[in-house]
Amino acid sequence: MTEEFRITFFFGPEAALDRHGVVRCVFNVKKRSWKGGVQVTVELAAAQLERIRDFGQLGELLEMIRAKVEPETFAEYELRARDLFTQQVCRAKLDLAIRAGITQENQTIPAETFQSELDEQARARTDAIRQAILTELDV
Repeated sequence: MTEEFRITFFFGPEAALDRHGVVRCVFNVKKRSWKGGVQVTVELAAAQLERIRDFGQLGELLEMIRAKVEPETFAEYELRARDLFTQQVCRAKLDLAIRAGITQENQTIPAETFQSELDEQARARTDAIRQAILTELDV
């Protein structure tokens, strides 16, 4: 179903200043049948993101990156990899919202929505998420 949509990452992750313990990413989403696109803010609870990082083996991925880059540049790669990981998890949550029937209006998918489904989705996408990060970092 997500093939019917054109999804462009807009910005994030950033801390939700109005919601303690929540990070968010924003995407532009346009369905083929819509005249225009909408902005969709995807929120993640920091605790859930940490849990997904653990079973998504972000630490192992960071060690792979460390082995491939110069030691003096690793800190930059690490920060970027963490941001990319969060973006990928937000994208997985956006896909869940699309499958559930997203409407043509600017909206926020709250951190409390799709929690168990996102855990499952992130586990299923572990390899794809890791590959997307490595590709984006060109390592």
